Amino acid sequence: MSKECKWTVREPADPAKVEKLSAEVGIDRVLADLLVKRGVETFEQARTFFRPALTDLHDPFLMKDMDAAVERLHKAITTGEKILVYGDYDVDGTTAVALVFSFIRRFTSSVDFYIPDRYDEGYGVSYKGIDWAFEGGFGLIITLDCGIKAIDKAEYAKSKGVDMIICDHHLPEDTIPAAVAVLDPKREDCNYPFDDLSGCGVGFKLVQAYSQRYDVPFDSIVPLLDLLVVSIASDLVTMVGENRTLAHFGLRQLNENPHKGLLAMISLSNLEPGHVTIDDIVFKIGPRINAAGRMESGRLAVELLTAVDEQQAMFIGEKINENTNDRKNIDREVTREALEMVESGNCLARENATVVYNPRWSKGIVGIVASRLVEAYYKPTVVLTKSNGFVTGSARSIAGFDLYEAIESCADLLENFGGHVYAAGLTLKEENVDEFARRIDGFIAGKITAEMLIPVVDIDAALDFSQITPKFFRILKQFQPFGPGNNNPVFVTENVYDAGGGRKVGAGGMHLKLDLIQESQPYHQIPAIAFNMADYYDYIKSGNPLDVCYSIVENYYRGSSTIQLRVRDLREREEII
Repeated sequence: MSKECKWTVREPADPAKVEKLSAEVGIDRVLADLLVKRGVETFEQARTFFRPALTDLHDPFLMKDMDAAVERLHKAITTGEKILVYGDYDVDGTTAVALVFSFIRRFTSSVDFYIPDRYDEGYGVSYKGIDWAFEGGFGLIITLDCGIKAIDKAEYAKSKGVDMIICDHHLPEDTIPAAVAVLDPKREDCNYPFDDLSGCGVGFKLVQAYSQRYDVPFDSIVPLLDLLVVSIASDLVTMVGENRTLAHFGLRQLNENPHKGLLAMISLSNLEPGHVTIDDIVFKIGPRINAAGRMESGRLAVELLTAVDEQQAMFIGEKINENTNDRKNIDREVTREALEMVESGNCLARENATVVYNPRWSKGIVGIVASRLVEAYYKPTVVLTKSNGFVTGSARSIAGFDLYEAIESCADLLENFGGHVYAAGLTLKEENVDEFARRIDGFIAGKITAEMLIPVVDIDAALDFSQITPKFFRILKQFQPFGPGNNNPVFVTENVYDAGGGRKVGAGGMHLKLDLIQESQPYHQIPAIAFNMADYYDYIKSGNPLDVCYSIVENYYRGSSTIQLRVRDLREREEII
């Protein structure tokens, strides 16, 4: 992060509760404080937090329409009716399709899957996909990670004699599609106790419900959880409640006995088998699976994730890896062009929002470029290109700003839109582009504050390096899996300096590898990695002091594990008043 970041230290939790929990559980007060802030206040709650159990999962039949979905699926399976598993082309969609398809094919060979083409069909259920199902004799379509807004498509499918079970996790509109069953925990009339499942998570609940109703051993569906954790991590749903439990056991499965396709991804990402983390999924595995849908076809990703032969999985994995490298090159070039457009003023908006448009850009990478522009300018961002006669694009937001609401305010200008608070997609006619940019910039101007436009590093606690003991880290590790709602804690330590071996690393020397020492404790040296902070190199090499905020991570390399600080931000001591 840049030097302009604002550091805010969270208010400590109730000291009496912290003291009590610290004594009951026998842990450091800093760790007890972190637990109380997470709603963990008693020994019993701590045990549940540190020892998730699959028995904690909610009854899937609490989800609206689950009964109807299970019965319709059972009818299709027992009568040999052809079933089409239909999902979005991103990580959440392809893992969901792989999970449900893998389960159904245990009981029937009359099952296939369909992933819409990002460029030809776009996001969600398409008329082309329904026609393909009808022409292929499929009587049932199960949609995953899409379909909640497919009101016209559900009617069209019904007119063709094709039934639909919709499994989605996006926000519904006022009208729910007229399908056989619509599983979505965000439905207003759904009383399911946890509403932030991923699309793949909703698919898993269908599988869980079917297994429960028809005496399929639960142990036989646990191996599907490695697919689910990839979706939970990549889709950035909250890592609390049921998601945390599913991710905990999914990570175990991913590390102990992963699907052949995920094993290929682990190998091609140069990860250490048995030591894969949520961060590894977010930064290495997820983007590779996504690249299939961006560069070629999401169908390739499902073929990878459902492969039963190791050789076949590696063959498909290598193809996807090539897509990843191609995607990186294109993304780098388009990001450079987009940055130049903003700098030169040759963009549609740059006051309150960043809006750029180039009809030549690849539709598959506009979301990545939008994220890069948010990093560069820290404003809500929309990146647009042209596809199939329409302008289409991706939007990304900043902390605390609901970009979905902003896009929704321009609904009359749009052909289609969908997404979340911080990430959305949209389609519009070219003649509406200028007006859209003007309107969204104006809407954001009326809602955003100056404070929102300053990136914030939220710090959980101040820490001395001497407190970072093996025991402290062993307990901190049990807070995992980390993610939104259960972030890896950020600590601050003041007046530190590099022991002398600091160096630039990574492509182009963009990152710093340091060995940090706290002024007051010169014998307690801790290795640190600071990504994209090479600008500080000369200052640090000169032996100058710093304040540093960081997360504590495990660095596993060639069989040995060490504690490492992952630096979130640095400040030169002279800047501190």
